Amino acid sequence: MMPLPTWMRRALFTTAGMNIAVAGAFVPGAEPLRAVAGLPETSDPLYLLTVGMFVGLFGLGYLSAALTGHAERLFIALAAVGKLTFFALLCWFWSVGHLPPRAPLLGAADLVFGTLFLVWLIGASSRSPA
Repeated sequence: MMPLPTWMRRALFTTAGMNIAVAGAFVPGAEPLRAVAGLPETSDPLYLLTVGMFVGLFGLGYLSAALTGHAERLFIALAAVGKLTFFALLCWFWSVGHLPPRAPLLGAADLVFGTLFLVWLIGASSRSPA
């Protein structure tokens, strides 16, 4: 486990809150929340709950790392890839007309956090022995 600098703990606290709150948007009855975000409003409840579960679980993982002040590099790497990939998917689906422009705009927070996670990983790699 790697110790986390204060800025990274703040980023993890912030994205933990964001993820935990957004997980609620994937409850099958939360069509209005998905509409506000520009996401498809309806889908199979199994898929919605599965997405919500993963978003919420990562939120709890971020919260745990922020509270303890330590994180595994693999967890932060998976988080970075997940956040950057999600933003890329939003941009792609917007570019082909499947999502409104507000979807990637609202998802830009994932771009910011994914980038911050990469910055920490690069710095952690330069500080740790091979």
